[in-house]
Amino acid sequence: MPSPKLPIEGLPVWAHLNNVTLANVKIANIGGKGFGVVCDSHLTIEASDETLDTPALLTVPHGLVLNAEAIQEYAKEDRTFRELLDAVGHQSARGDILLFLLVQTALASRTGHSSAGVLNPWTEYIQFLPETVLLPTLWTEEERLLLRGTSLEAAVSAKISSLDSEFGSIYEASSNIPRWNEALWESGAVSFRDWILLDALYRSRCLELPRSGESLVPCIDMVNHSAAPTAYYDENAKDDVALLLRPGTSISKGDEISISYGDAKSAAEMLFSYGFIDPDSTVESLVLPLEPLQDDPLAKAKLFAFGEAPKVHVSRSNGSIVWRSPFAYFMCVNEEDGLEFRVLRETREMNVLWQGDDVTDRTAEFQTLIQSHPLSALFRLRVVAVVQERLQSQLDRAQPDAEPGTPPTSEPSSTTREACVKAALLLRNIEIMILEDTIEALEEEKTTLLADEHVVAYLGSMETAGSDLVEEEASNEEDDFS
Repeated sequence: MPSPKLPIEGLPVWAHLNNVTLANVKIANIGGKGFGVVCDSHLTIEASDETLDTPALLTVPHGLVLNAEAIQEYAKEDRTFRELLDAVGHQSARGDILLFLLVQTALASRTGHSSAGVLNPWTEYIQFLPETVLLPTLWTEEERLLLRGTSLEAAVSAKISSLDSEFGSIYEASSNIPRWNEALWESGAVSFRDWILLDALYRSRCLELPRSGESLVPCIDMVNHSAAPTAYYDENAKDDVALLLRPGTSISKGDEISISYGDAKSAAEMLFSYGFIDPDSTVESLVLPLEPLQDDPLAKAKLFAFGEAPKVHVSRSNGSIVWRSPFAYFMCVNEEDGLEFRVLRETREMNVLWQGDDVTDRTAEFQTLIQSHPLSALFRLRVVAVVQERLQSQLDRAQPDAEPGTPPTSEPSSTTREACVKAALLLRNIEIMILEDTIEALEEEKTTLLADEHVVAYLGSMETAGSDLVEEEASNEEDDFS
Protein backbone atom coordinates (compact mmCIF):
# COMPACT_ATOMS: atom_id res chain seq x y z
CA MET A 1 0.00 0.00 0.00
CA PRO A 2 1.81 3.17 -1.14
CA SER A 3 1.85 5.96 1.41
CA PRO A 4 -0.10 9.11 0.47
CA LYS A 5 1.94 11.95 -1.00
CA LEU A 6 1.65 15.61 -0.06
CA PRO A 7 2.07 18.46 -2.59
CA ILE A 8 5.32 20.39 -2.27
CA GLU A 9 3.26 23.58 -1.93
CA GLY A 10 2.35 22.42 1.58
CA LEU A 11 5.97 22.17 2.74
CA PRO A 12 6.21 25.83 3.93
CA VAL A 13 3.36 25.14 6.37
CA TRP A 14 5.15 22.05 7.71
CA ALA A 15 8.36 24.09 7.98
CA HIS A 16 6.61 26.86 9.92
CA LEU A 17 4.97 24.43 12.35
CA ASN A 18 8.31 22.76 13.01
CA ASN A 19 10.36 25.97 13.38
CA VAL A 20 12.28 25.60 10.13
CA THR A 21 13.29 29.07 8.94
CA LEU A 22 13.43 29.95 5.25
CA ALA A 23 14.91 33.39 4.52
CA ASN A 24 14.78 34.70 0.95
CA VAL A 25 14.46 31.18 -0.46
CA LYS A 26 11.67 28.78 -1.35
CA ILE A 27 11.42 25.12 -2.26
CA ALA A 28 10.08 24.52 -5.76
CA ASN A 29 9.89 21.97 -8.55
CA ILE A 30 12.82 22.48 -10.92
CA GLY A 31 12.58 21.12 -14.45
CA GLY A 32 14.70 18.03 -14.98
CA LYS A 33 15.88 17.93 -11.37
CA GLY A 34 12.82 17.39 -9.23
CA PHE A 35 12.62 19.57 -6.15
CA GLY A 36 15.18 22.25 -5.35
CA VAL A 37 15.78 25.46 -3.40
CA VAL A 38 15.35 28.73 -5.28
CA CYS A 39 16.36 32.26 -4.32
CA ASP A 40 13.37 34.55 -3.69
CA SER A 41 15.28 37.83 -3.92
CA HIS A 42 18.63 39.21 -5.06
CA LEU A 43 21.42 38.22 -2.63
CA THR A 44 25.10 39.10 -2.53
CA ILE A 45 27.79 38.03 -0.07
CA GLU A 46 31.15 39.78 -0.38
CA ALA A 47 34.25 37.63 -0.50
CA SER A 48 35.58 39.38 2.61
CA ASP A 49 32.46 38.67 4.71
CA GLU A 50 33.10 36.57 7.80
CA THR A 51 31.37 33.17 7.72
CA LEU A 52 29.90 33.62 11.21
CA ASP A 53 28.16 36.82 10.12
CA THR A 54 26.68 35.31 6.97
CA PRO A 55 22.88 35.24 7.25
CA ALA A 56 21.36 31.76 6.96
CA LEU A 57 19.16 31.03 3.96
CA LEU A 58 17.56 28.06 5.71
CA THR A 59 17.83 26.89 9.32
CA VAL A 60 16.69 23.49 10.61
CA PRO A 61 16.38 22.88 14.37
CA HIS A 62 18.65 20.22 15.83
CA GLY A 63 15.61 18.27 17.01
CA LEU A 64 14.54 17.59 13.41
CA VAL A 65 17.93 16.24 12.29
CA LEU A 66 17.79 12.48 11.84
CA ASN A 67 20.91 10.52 12.80
CA ALA A 68 22.00 7.74 15.14
CA GLU A 69 21.57 9.95 18.23
CA ALA A 70 18.09 11.03 17.15
CA ILE A 71 16.99 7.42 16.64
CA GLN A 72 17.89 6.64 20.25
CA GLU A 73 15.85 9.64 21.41
CA TYR A 74 12.84 8.51 19.37
CA ALA A 75 13.21 5.05 20.91
CA LYS A 76 13.02 6.61 24.39
CA GLU A 77 9.83 8.47 23.50
CA ASP A 78 8.14 5.53 21.76
CA ARG A 79 8.41 2.22 23.61
CA THR A 80 6.83 0.33 20.70
CA PHE A 81 9.54 1.57 18.34
CA ARG A 82 12.15 0.67 20.95
CA GLU A 83 10.74 -2.85 20.96
CA LEU A 84 11.14 -3.05 17.17
CA LEU A 85 14.60 -1.46 17.25
CA ASP A 86 15.82 -3.93 19.87
CA ALA A 87 14.55 -6.85 17.78
CA VAL A 88 15.75 -5.67 14.38
CA GLY A 89 18.19 -2.78 14.71
CA HIS A 90 21.45 -1.80 16.40
CA GLN A 91 23.47 -3.09 13.43
CA SER A 92 24.44 0.29 11.96
CA ALA A 93 23.35 3.93 12.04
CA ARG A 94 22.11 3.63 8.46
CA GLY A 95 20.06 0.53 9.25
CA ASP A 96 18.43 2.14 12.29
CA ILE A 97 17.56 5.29 10.34
CA LEU A 98 16.03 3.26 7.49
CA LEU A 99 14.04 1.20 10.00
CA PHE A 100 12.70 4.43 11.52
CA LEU A 101 11.74 5.72 8.07
CA LEU A 102 10.06 2.42 7.22
CA VAL A 103 7.93 2.86 10.34
CA GLN A 104 7.05 6.42 9.28
CA THR A 105 6.03 5.09 5.86
CA ALA A 106 3.68 2.64 7.58
CA LEU A 107 2.32 5.31 9.92
CA ALA A 108 1.66 7.66 7.00
CA SER A 109 -0.33 5.00 5.14
CA ARG A 110 -2.55 3.74 7.94
CA THR A 111 -6.16 4.85 8.11
CA GLY A 112 -7.18 3.55 11.50
CA HIS A 113 -5.81 3.28 15.02
CA SER A 114 -2.75 1.13 15.69
CA SER A 115 -0.90 0.30 18.87
CA ALA A 116 2.45 0.52 17.03
CA GLY A 117 4.36 3.74 16.46
CA VAL A 118 3.96 7.38 17.43
CA LEU A 119 3.42 10.19 14.93
CA ASN A 120 6.23 12.77 14.68
CA PRO A 121 7.36 15.47 12.21
CA TRP A 122 9.05 12.88 9.97
CA THR A 123 5.76 11.02 9.52
CA GLU A 124 4.50 13.97 7.52
CA TYR A 125 7.79 15.12 6.01
CA ILE A 126 8.41 11.77 4.35
CA GLN A 127 5.22 12.32 2.36
CA PHE A 128 6.79 15.36 0.66
CA LEU A 129 9.66 13.25 -0.69
CA PRO A 130 9.53 11.91 -4.28
CA GLU A 131 7.93 8.54 -4.99
CA THR A 132 10.94 7.51 -7.04
CA VAL A 133 14.45 8.70 -7.78
CA LEU A 134 16.82 7.82 -10.62
CA LEU A 135 19.29 5.77 -8.61
CA PRO A 136 19.99 2.51 -10.51
CA THR A 137 18.60 0.36 -7.68
CA LEU A 138 15.20 1.81 -8.64
CA TRP A 139 15.63 1.33 -12.37
CA THR A 140 13.49 -1.34 -13.98
CA GLU A 141 15.10 -4.65 -14.87
CA GLU A 142 15.14 -3.57 -18.51
CA GLU A 143 16.80 -0.27 -17.62
CA ARG A 144 19.45 -2.02 -15.53
CA LEU A 145 20.46 -3.98 -18.64
CA LEU A 146 21.80 -0.66 -19.93
CA LEU A 147 24.53 -0.93 -17.28
CA ARG A 148 25.89 -4.16 -18.75
CA GLY A 149 29.64 -3.89 -19.15
CA THR A 150 29.98 -0.93 -16.77
CA SER A 151 31.39 -1.01 -13.25
CA LEU A 152 27.86 -0.57 -11.90
CA GLU A 153 26.56 -3.80 -13.40
CA ALA A 154 27.85 -5.95 -10.55
CA ALA A 155 27.59 -3.18 -7.93
CA VAL A 156 23.86 -2.58 -8.48
CA SER A 157 23.09 -6.29 -8.54
CA ALA A 158 25.00 -6.81 -5.28
CA LYS A 159 23.26 -3.83 -3.67
CA ILE A 160 19.79 -5.11 -4.55
CA SER A 161 20.70 -8.53 -3.16
CA SER A 162 21.92 -6.89 0.04
CA LEU A 163 18.73 -4.85 0.36
CA ASP A 164 16.67 -8.00 -0.17
CA SER A 165 18.57 -9.72 2.63
CA GLU A 166 18.08 -6.74 4.95
CA PHE A 167 14.36 -6.56 4.24
CA GLY A 168 13.99 -10.29 4.76
CA SER A 169 15.67 -10.03 8.15
CA ILE A 170 13.34 -7.20 9.19
CA TYR A 171 10.31 -9.19 8.10
CA GLU A 172 11.42 -12.31 9.93
CA ALA A 173 12.24 -10.55 13.21
CA SER A 174 9.27 -8.15 13.29
CA SER A 175 6.72 -10.80 12.32
CA ASN A 176 7.17 -12.25 15.80
CA ILE A 177 5.99 -8.99 17.40
CA PRO A 178 2.17 -8.96 17.09
CA ARG A 179 1.69 -5.18 16.96
CA TRP A 180 4.39 -4.73 14.32
CA ASN A 181 3.30 -7.76 12.34
CA GLU A 182 -0.09 -6.09 12.06
CA ALA A 183 1.21 -2.57 11.43
CA LEU A 184 3.79 -3.50 8.79
CA TRP A 185 2.80 -6.76 7.14
CA GLU A 186 -0.82 -7.76 7.69
CA SER A 187 -1.92 -4.25 6.75
CA GLY A 188 0.24 -4.28 3.58
CA ALA A 189 1.61 -0.89 4.65
CA VAL A 190 5.15 -1.47 3.38
CA SER A 191 6.88 -3.53 0.70
CA PHE A 192 10.36 -4.36 -0.54
CA ARG A 193 10.13 -1.46 -2.99
CA ASP A 194 9.62 0.90 -0.05
CA TRP A 195 12.86 -0.40 1.45
CA ILE A 196 14.73 0.14 -1.85
CA LEU A 197 13.29 3.66 -2.10
CA LEU A 198 14.21 4.56 1.48
CA ASP A 199 17.76 3.34 0.91
CA ALA A 200 17.95 5.43 -2.28
CA LEU A 201 16.60 8.50 -0.49
CA TYR A 202 19.07 7.99 2.34
CA ARG A 203 22.09 7.63 0.05
CA SER A 204 21.13 10.58 -2.14
CA ARG A 205 20.15 12.94 0.70
CA CYS A 206 22.45 12.06 3.59
CA LEU A 207 24.76 14.90 4.67
CA GLU A 208 28.05 14.64 6.56
CA LEU A 209 27.66 17.24 9.32
CA PRO A 210 30.79 18.59 11.07
CA ARG A 211 29.72 17.48 14.54
CA SER A 212 26.70 15.21 14.12
CA GLY A 213 28.14 13.02 11.35
CA GLU A 214 25.90 11.30 8.78
CA SER A 215 22.44 12.84 9.04
CA LEU A 216 19.23 13.48 7.15
CA VAL A 217 18.24 17.14 7.37
CA PRO A 218 14.72 18.01 6.18
CA CYS A 219 14.43 20.84 3.63
CA ILE A 220 18.21 21.18 3.26
CA ASP A 221 18.08 17.73 1.66
CA MET A 222 16.16 19.39 -1.17
CA VAL A 223 19.22 21.41 -2.28
CA ASN A 224 20.72 20.12 -5.54
CA HIS A 225 24.35 19.63 -6.53
CA SER A 226 26.56 21.82 -8.68
CA ALA A 227 30.24 21.70 -9.55
CA ALA A 228 30.17 25.47 -8.88
CA PRO A 229 28.03 25.60 -5.70
CA THR A 230 26.60 28.83 -4.39
CA ALA A 231 25.95 27.65 -0.82
CA TYR A 232 27.14 25.24 1.87
CA TYR A 233 25.74 23.80 5.10
CA ASP A 234 27.09 23.94 8.64
CA GLU A 235 26.05 23.51 12.27
CA ASN A 236 25.69 26.62 14.41
CA ALA A 237 26.29 27.08 18.13
CA LYS A 238 22.90 25.49 18.94
CA ASP A 239 23.67 22.47 16.70
CA ASP A 240 20.96 23.66 14.32
CA VAL A 241 21.86 23.06 10.66
CA ALA A 242 22.10 26.17 8.51
CA LEU A 243 22.30 26.65 4.75
CA LEU A 244 24.68 29.56 4.07
CA LEU A 245 25.55 31.51 0.94
CA ARG A 246 29.20 31.19 -0.05
CA PRO A 247 31.33 34.33 0.31
CA GLY A 248 31.85 36.12 -2.99
CA THR A 249 28.53 34.85 -4.34
CA SER A 250 25.82 36.91 -6.01
CA ILE A 251 22.44 35.35 -6.81
CA SER A 252 19.46 36.85 -8.58
CA LYS A 253 15.83 36.22 -7.78
CA GLY A 254 14.72 32.93 -9.30
CA ASP A 255 18.25 31.40 -9.37
CA GLU A 256 18.67 27.94 -7.91
CA ILE A 257 20.71 27.55 -4.73
CA SER A 258 23.21 24.67 -4.95
CA ILE A 259 25.73 22.82 -2.81
CA SER A 260 28.49 20.33 -3.64
CA TYR A 261 27.88 16.62 -3.10
CA GLY A 262 31.65 16.11 -3.33
CA ASP A 263 34.29 16.87 -5.95
CA ALA A 264 36.18 13.56 -5.79
CA LYS A 265 33.43 11.14 -6.82
CA SER A 266 33.64 9.19 -10.07
CA ALA A 267 30.86 9.01 -12.64
CA ALA A 268 29.87 5.57 -11.33
CA GLU A 269 29.76 6.83 -7.72
CA MET A 270 27.61 9.82 -8.67
CA LEU A 271 25.16 7.69 -10.64
CA PHE A 272 25.05 4.98 -7.96
CA SER A 273 24.49 7.35 -5.03
CA TYR A 274 22.67 10.32 -6.58
CA GLY A 275 21.13 9.10 -9.83
CA PHE A 276 23.02 11.42 -12.20
CA ILE A 277 26.50 12.10 -13.59
CA ASP A 278 27.94 15.58 -13.22
CA PRO A 279 28.94 16.65 -16.76
CA ASP A 280 31.37 19.19 -15.29
CA SER A 281 33.26 16.68 -13.16
CA THR A 282 36.92 16.05 -14.02
CA VAL A 283 37.16 12.87 -11.94
CA GLU A 284 37.83 9.82 -14.14
CA SER A 285 38.01 6.56 -12.23
CA LEU A 286 36.34 3.21 -11.81
CA VAL A 287 36.41 0.25 -9.42
CA LEU A 288 36.00 -3.37 -10.56
CA PRO A 289 35.70 -6.62 -8.60
CA LEU A 290 38.62 -9.02 -8.94
CA GLU A 291 38.28 -12.79 -8.75
CA PRO A 292 41.18 -15.02 -7.58
CA LEU A 293 42.91 -17.29 -10.08
CA GLN A 294 40.73 -20.34 -10.75
CA ASP A 295 43.62 -22.82 -10.67
CA ASP A 296 45.13 -21.43 -7.45
CA PRO A 297 44.87 -24.08 -4.67
CA LEU A 298 45.36 -21.29 -2.10
CA ALA A 299 42.57 -19.09 -3.48
CA LYS A 300 40.14 -19.67 -0.61
CA ALA A 301 42.84 -19.15 2.01
CA LYS A 302 43.93 -15.91 0.36
CA LEU A 303 40.37 -14.57 0.22
CA PHE A 304 39.83 -15.43 3.88
CA ALA A 305 43.11 -13.86 4.97
CA PHE A 306 42.57 -10.72 2.90
CA GLY A 307 39.27 -10.11 4.68
CA GLU A 308 37.51 -7.90 2.14
CA ALA A 309 36.18 -8.03 -1.40
CA PRO A 310 39.12 -7.85 -3.86
CA LYS A 311 38.99 -4.90 -6.26
CA VAL A 312 40.93 -3.08 -8.95
CA HIS A 313 40.95 0.73 -8.71
CA VAL A 314 41.80 2.69 -11.85
CA SER A 315 41.97 6.46 -12.33
CA ARG A 316 43.10 8.86 -15.03
CA SER A 317 44.15 12.45 -14.42
CA ASN A 318 45.79 14.85 -16.87
CA GLY A 319 46.68 11.95 -19.13
CA SER A 320 48.36 10.02 -16.32
CA ILE A 321 47.09 6.54 -15.40
CA VAL A 322 47.12 5.29 -11.80
CA TRP A 323 45.90 1.84 -10.78
CA ARG A 324 46.06 -0.17 -7.57
CA SER A 325 44.92 -3.59 -6.47
CA PRO A 326 46.33 -4.79 -3.13
CA PHE A 327 44.77 -8.24 -3.52
CA ALA A 328 46.36 -8.74 -6.95
CA TYR A 329 49.81 -8.67 -5.33
CA PHE A 330 48.70 -11.16 -2.68
CA MET A 331 47.09 -13.51 -5.21
CA CYS A 332 50.14 -13.54 -7.47
CA VAL A 333 52.59 -15.02 -4.96
CA ASN A 334 52.63 -18.69 -4.00
CA GLU A 335 54.32 -21.25 -1.78
CA GLU A 336 57.36 -21.60 -4.05
CA ASP A 337 57.84 -17.82 -3.75
CA GLY A 338 57.84 -17.87 0.05
CA LEU A 339 54.14 -17.61 0.95
CA GLU A 340 52.89 -19.88 3.72
CA PHE A 341 49.66 -20.40 5.65
CA ARG A 342 49.65 -21.89 9.15
CA VAL A 343 46.71 -22.78 11.37
CA LEU A 344 47.44 -22.46 15.09
CA ARG A 345 46.32 -25.51 17.03
CA GLU A 346 45.36 -23.62 20.17
CA THR A 347 43.17 -20.94 18.60
CA ARG A 348 42.49 -22.41 15.14
CA GLU A 349 43.45 -19.02 13.76
CA MET A 350 45.18 -18.84 10.38
CA ASN A 351 48.45 -16.98 10.10
CA VAL A 352 50.05 -15.75 6.88
CA LEU A 353 53.83 -15.88 6.52
CA TRP A 354 56.00 -14.30 3.86
CA GLN A 355 59.67 -15.28 3.72
CA GLY A 356 59.24 -16.65 7.25
CA ASP A 357 57.80 -13.43 8.71
CA ASP A 358 54.26 -13.20 10.10
CA VAL A 359 52.32 -10.81 7.83
CA THR A 360 48.79 -11.84 8.87
CA ASP A 361 47.82 -8.20 9.43
CA ARG A 362 49.61 -6.98 6.30
CA THR A 363 47.98 -8.94 3.47
CA ALA A 364 47.05 -5.64 1.79
CA GLU A 365 50.71 -4.57 1.76
CA PHE A 366 52.25 -7.18 -0.53
CA GLN A 367 53.18 -4.52 -3.07
CA THR A 368 55.61 -3.27 -0.42
CA LEU A 369 56.52 -6.69 1.00
CA ILE A 370 57.79 -8.03 -2.33
CA GLN A 371 60.11 -5.08 -3.00
CA SER A 372 63.11 -6.66 -1.30
CA HIS A 373 62.67 -10.00 -3.09
CA PRO A 374 65.10 -10.70 -5.98
CA LEU A 375 62.10 -11.63 -8.16
CA SER A 376 60.05 -8.52 -7.36
CA ALA A 377 59.97 -7.58 -11.06
CA LEU A 378 58.56 -11.03 -11.89
CA PHE A 379 55.86 -10.66 -9.24
CA ARG A 380 55.01 -7.24 -10.63
CA LEU A 381 54.80 -8.77 -14.12
CA ARG A 382 52.29 -11.34 -12.85
CA VAL A 383 50.19 -8.61 -11.25
CA VAL A 384 50.25 -6.43 -14.37
CA ALA A 385 49.16 -9.40 -16.49
CA VAL A 386 46.29 -10.26 -14.13
CA VAL A 387 45.04 -6.68 -13.95
CA GLN A 388 45.35 -6.20 -17.71
CA GLU A 389 43.36 -9.37 -18.34
CA ARG A 390 40.64 -8.20 -15.93
CA LEU A 391 40.40 -4.80 -17.60
CA GLN A 392 40.40 -6.31 -21.08
CA SER A 393 37.54 -8.60 -20.07
CA GLN A 394 35.63 -5.57 -18.83
CA LEU A 395 36.34 -3.62 -22.01
CA ASP A 396 35.15 -6.49 -24.20
CA ARG A 397 31.91 -6.62 -22.23
CA ALA A 398 31.47 -2.83 -22.34
CA GLN A 399 31.65 -2.63 -26.13
CA PRO A 400 28.20 -2.29 -27.75
CA ASP A 401 26.68 -5.61 -28.79
CA ALA A 402 29.54 -7.45 -27.10
CA GLU A 403 27.37 -10.49 -26.43
CA PRO A 404 25.10 -12.37 -28.82
CA GLY A 405 21.47 -11.59 -28.11
CA THR A 406 22.26 -8.41 -26.21
CA PRO A 407 19.90 -5.60 -27.24
CA PRO A 408 21.83 -2.61 -28.62
CA THR A 409 22.11 0.08 -25.97
CA SER A 410 21.33 2.70 -28.61
CA GLU A 411 17.88 1.27 -29.24
CA PRO A 412 16.03 1.06 -25.88
CA SER A 413 12.36 0.16 -25.75
CA SER A 414 9.62 2.75 -25.47
CA THR A 415 9.22 1.99 -21.74
CA THR A 416 12.85 2.82 -20.91
CA ARG A 417 13.27 6.27 -19.41
CA GLU A 418 15.42 8.64 -21.45
CA ALA A 419 17.35 9.82 -18.36
CA CYS A 420 18.44 6.23 -17.69
CA VAL A 421 19.56 5.74 -21.29
CA LYS A 422 21.63 8.94 -21.27
CA ALA A 423 23.22 8.24 -17.90
CA ALA A 424 24.14 4.65 -18.79
CA LEU A 425 25.58 5.68 -22.17
CA LEU A 426 27.65 8.48 -20.61
CA LEU A 427 28.98 6.14 -17.94
CA ARG A 428 29.85 3.50 -20.53
CA ASN A 429 31.73 5.98 -22.73
CA ILE A 430 33.69 7.39 -19.79
CA GLU A 431 34.71 3.96 -18.57
CA ILE A 432 35.62 2.66 -22.03
CA MET A 433 38.11 5.52 -22.46
CA ILE A 434 39.63 4.86 -19.04
CA LEU A 435 39.90 1.12 -19.74
CA GLU A 436 41.49 1.61 -23.16
CA ASP A 437 44.14 4.01 -21.83
CA THR A 438 44.92 1.81 -18.82
CA ILE A 439 45.24 -1.37 -20.89
CA GLU A 440 47.67 0.45 -23.20
CA ALA A 441 49.72 1.65 -20.22
CA LEU A 442 49.80 -1.87 -18.76
CA GLU A 443 50.98 -3.29 -22.09
CA GLU A 444 53.87 -0.84 -22.10
CA GLU A 445 54.77 -1.81 -18.54
CA LYS A 446 54.65 -5.52 -19.44
CA THR A 447 57.14 -4.89 -22.25
CA THR A 448 59.49 -3.12 -19.83
CA LEU A 449 59.21 -5.85 -17.19
CA LEU A 450 59.83 -8.62 -19.71
CA ALA A 451 63.19 -6.99 -20.45
CA ASP A 452 64.23 -7.00 -16.77
CA GLU A 453 67.34 -9.17 -16.27
CA HIS A 454 65.84 -11.10 -13.36
CA VAL A 455 62.66 -11.82 -15.31
CA VAL A 456 64.66 -12.89 -18.38
CA ALA A 457 66.82 -15.19 -16.25
CA TYR A 458 63.81 -16.72 -14.50
CA LEU A 459 61.86 -17.32 -17.70
CA GLY A 460 64.99 -18.78 -19.30
CA SER A 461 65.46 -21.20 -16.41
CA MET A 462 61.84 -22.27 -16.61
CA GLU A 463 62.21 -22.90 -20.34
CA THR A 464 65.35 -24.99 -19.74
CA ALA A 465 63.63 -26.96 -16.99
CA GLY A 466 60.72 -27.64 -19.31
CA SER A 467 63.01 -28.92 -22.05
CA ASP A 468 64.86 -31.21 -19.64
CA LEU A 469 61.56 -32.64 -18.46
CA VAL A 470 60.48 -33.42 -22.01
CA GLU A 471 63.79 -35.16 -22.74
CA GLU A 472 63.55 -37.15 -19.52
CA GLU A 473 60.04 -38.34 -20.33
CA ALA A 474 61.15 -39.32 -23.84
CA SER A 475 64.09 -41.36 -22.50
CA ASN A 476 61.82 -43.19 -20.09
CA GLU A 477 59.51 -44.48 -22.81
CA GLU A 478 59.76 -48.22 -23.31
CA ASP A 479 60.87 -49.55 -26.67
CA ASP A 480 58.10 -50.90 -28.81
CA PHE A 481 58.97 -54.49 -29.92
CA SER A 482 55.74 -55.14 -31.68
